[in-house]
Formats: sequence, C-alpha cells, structure tokens
Amino acid sequence: MQDSLYVALSSQIALERRLDTIADNVANASTVGFRATGVKFEDVVSGTGPKSVSFASSGKTYLSGAHGALTETGNPFDFAVQGDAWFAIDTPAGTVMTRDGRFSMNENGELMSIEGYPVLDGGGAPIQLDPRNGPPKAGADGSLRQNDQLVGALGLYNFDPGENFVRYGNSGIVPARTPEPVTDRSDVGVAQGFLEESNVNPVLEMTRLIQVQRAFENTAALMRQTDSSTDDAIKTLGSK
Repeated sequence: MQDSLYVALSSQIALERRLDTIADNVANASTVGFRATGVKFEDVVSGTGPKSVSFASSGKTYLSGAHGALTETGNPFDFAVQGDAWFAIDTPAGTVMTRDGRFSMNENGELMSIEGYPVLDGGGAPIQLDPRNGPPKAGADGSLRQNDQLVGALGLYNFDPGENFVRYGNSGIVPARTPEPVTDRSDVGVAQGFLEESNVNPVLEMTRLIQVQRAFENTAALMRQTDSSTDDAIKTLGSK
C-alpha cells in the first residue's frame, strides 16, 4: 500500500512540474521570439524482480524547436531570424541567445536589445553603427549597411539548449556552452522589418492544461482511496 502512495506522490510531483511549464507557455503566448518549454518524463525503477516498483521521474525540460510565425512590422530595427539560429546579446549573465529581434540604436550608435543590452556580431563584439546615418539596411545574411557602406553584421549563432536549460528574461536562453557563429549557410538568414512571434499554440496548451488537471485529480483520488484502505486494514487488524 505504501508503494502505491509513493508512486502516486511521484506522479503528482511530475504533473505539478508539467503544470508549471504549461502555465509559463500560456503566459508567453504573445512574447516575441519565445520558444515553448516541454518536459520529458521517464520511469524510475526501484527494486528488482517481482518486487520492483516504477516511479515517475521529476522530468527534464527541453526547448521546442518549432518556429513562430513571422509578422511584418515595417520597423527597420526589427529583425527576425530565418532558419535554425539565434541572435546574441551581452547581458550581466554573459552572452544570451534570443530570437527576439526588437532592436534599437542608442545615441552612441550602439545596436541594443529591447532590454537595453548590446547586440553582438559574429565575433562576439557589440555592433557599432553611425548614429548620424539613420537605420541600417540589412542583407539576408545579416550584413548591415549605412549609406551603402558595410558597417557590421548581425551575429547568428548555433547552440544546443540541452535539457533543463536556463532562461534569461522571457525569450532569452543562457547557453551552457559557448555558441558557434553560423557561417556559409544558405538556410539561415535575417528578415528586416519582421518579428518572429511566440511558437506557443494557446489552444493546444489549454487542452494540455485540462488533461494535466484531470490527471492530478485522479491521482489525488487514488491517494485518498489508498489511505482509506490502509486505515481500514489497521482497524481490522487492530480489532483482533
């Protein structure tokens, strides 16, 4: 009986973690460049042979690789990554990967993220523009020109978020390893005047939320039933 309680408890812990990720996904359904979080669960087996018991693991998070839809804004400082790559920004936590391309140019000509952090080029250096020459024109490869002169390039990077990745802000990811700049790839580029929307499907996430809530309630009912059976057994044995 105790085994069933432990199994049910492990299930509730796993469901609670899934509930947290779904809630975060729904909350960021309108966040530019946001990638949804998923959770993978595995069986954890205790004991051997006929006495073995399977528990639910606490789960490992992973980042959805699905692309969000592109929305045209017409803003020359809005950029969307096309393909499997990420922008890089310099933050207090170090280099952070993001698909949020809402940039701006400050009075010194530095290209900044919406949070006010420098946007990096392919060499990991902040991008410096000429504030006197207005917005740059971006090529499909991320190159930036002002007055038809090449002044820099948006850095595009590859990296593997891995399991149990760390977020920074809403759409940023702190890489566990040094990201690699993308070079000579025709399937990766930049679209100026566009933004990538969140890849969260709110309807799908709400459906998952209902399923998780029902599973949690069923597990709670099983625990109450097991607890009641234990009490009945104790009363029966205690009366003899």
